Amino acid sequence: MCMRLGHGVVVVTVLAGAVFGASPARAATTEVGPADNLETAWNALGPGDELVLRGGTYDITAGGRFSVDVAGTAAMPIVVRAKDGEHPHVVRTDANQNIIDFVGAQHLTIRGIEFSGGSAGLRFSAGLNVTLEDCEIHSTADVALRANDTGATYEGFRILRNHIHDTDGTGEGMYLGCNNAGCQFKDALIEGNHVHHTNGPTVSQGDGIELKEGSSGNTIRDNVIHDTNYPCILTYSAAGNGGPNIIERNLLFRCGDHGIQAARDAVIRNNIILSAGSDGIAMQPHQSGAPQNLTVVHNTVLDVNGTCISVRGATGSVVVANNALYAMTGNAFFTNSTASFLTVVGNAGLGGVSGITAPLVAGTLAGDFVAASFSGGVPNNVFPKTGSALVAAGNATHVTLEDFNGTARAGAADVGAYVFNAAGNPGWMLAEAFKGATPTLDAGVVPVDAGGGTPDAAVAVMLDGAVRPDAALGMDAGGVVPDAAVVNPADAGAVTGADAATGGGGGNTSRCSCAAFPEPRGWNALAAAAVCALMARWRRRR
Repeated sequence: MCMRLGHGVVVVTVLAGAVFGASPARAATTEVGPADNLETAWNALGPGDELVLRGGTYDITAGGRFSVDVAGTAAMPIVVRAKDGEHPHVVRTDANQNIIDFVGAQHLTIRGIEFSGGSAGLRFSAGLNVTLEDCEIHSTADVALRANDTGATYEGFRILRNHIHDTDGTGEGMYLGCNNAGCQFKDALIEGNHVHHTNGPTVSQGDGIELKEGSSGNTIRDNVIHDTNYPCILTYSAAGNGGPNIIERNLLFRCGDHGIQAARDAVIRNNIILSAGSDGIAMQPHQSGAPQNLTVVHNTVLDVNGTCISVRGATGSVVVANNALYAMTGNAFFTNSTASFLTVVGNAGLGGVSGITAPLVAGTLAGDFVAASFSGGVPNNVFPKTGSALVAAGNATHVTLEDFNGTARAGAADVGAYVFNAAGNPGWMLAEAFKGATPTLDAGVVPVDAGGGTPDAAVAVMLDGAVRPDAALGMDAGGVVPDAAVVNPADAGAVTGADAATGGGGGNTSRCSCAAFPEPRGWNALAAAAVCALMARWRRRR
């Protein structure tokens, strides 16, 4: 059902209960423009509703505080997005208020919107299963994205492919969690963002991504972060709240302090760090956490000013293995910690080793990389060349499943962020830009091969940060090609016998092609799969 309201607002109502076989429930699509009251329209949303913003500038300054309190459900999330092909820009021209304060936000997706100005950019007082994707936040008087209210729980956030830059004040690109574990930020996926220039002349802190104490089970991957005032990525201790945080496949350079700083409870792997104001990767005490439960493997670190990797004050297990470490003037590795806490093996590069007896396979920039330099930024090609000292020089026990490109290592003990390929780098070339699409392999997954092979029908895939069987889902929102028995990832547009039963085709595994629901991207993946299956069955019965 469609109806038109005043001021150009269009509402489209869909009878969702008829599809899901549940009691009747209505979901509406509302379209607004710059002349409409965006705050009112946003707060009117209920489960399953969608708010579409037409292009143009939404100046919210005169309205005072912009506060949102909405809750969708897992089966019927709320979506607020840019109209296809258009560019909405929400701006606050003063710093008296944040751009938007989310008092409550559950099962909410925000997509494709530019936000600028204000004090903080987007502030979440609490949140459950919030997705922020393909947005831009910039020119704020303080932190761009914050989720740090004392006593709050933030769970299941997905912060994907956002452009965050030019902050002021404390200046963090993302401030997630609270000091001294005063709130919990957990089980989030922070992926594919471009965060930069959090180092303005009046910025007092300016981390790229800061994950505070008590945060746990989060994955920070495939981000490009540069030109920060504090560390590009800073994590504390999980404080017993959950599993370690994973920091992987990020490109970091011109970090104002350390490239990555971690106190405890983290896996740091397959990152490339081209320069930092201090150490490339620093593990040191911070608040209640002291280095232990830390694994640092297969990173490539070039350091001009300090030490490539340092461990200070360790109180438990720290593994540093298979890293390519090139210090222009300092140490490749430094520690003041008790040797029994440390496993330091399979590393290679240039510089000294201080505080522990551990061999470093000798290397040089010119001899080991295609076109690397100590310039501190890009262009910089740190892919290993033929004859590199990095090839097969690592420790087999600590080989990761994949590399910086998402390429399967297949057990190859090549040191650093890349697995060697005689034909050269098959993936994204380092740049001051969003990182190119990177597949993710999980334990037990058979990777898709370059020749168009399909994954094993019985394996598990990554869905929203959790490993679940893809045969039961039929689609995947986590960057891995779904099960070949459901959708054939090798098909380039033709509907095959495997995907015809679920309405697939077109080679786009993020969509289901049910005619009534052409764009399920913002839905919960399980709900979308259920819709497709039910629609397919309905079509077959006709």
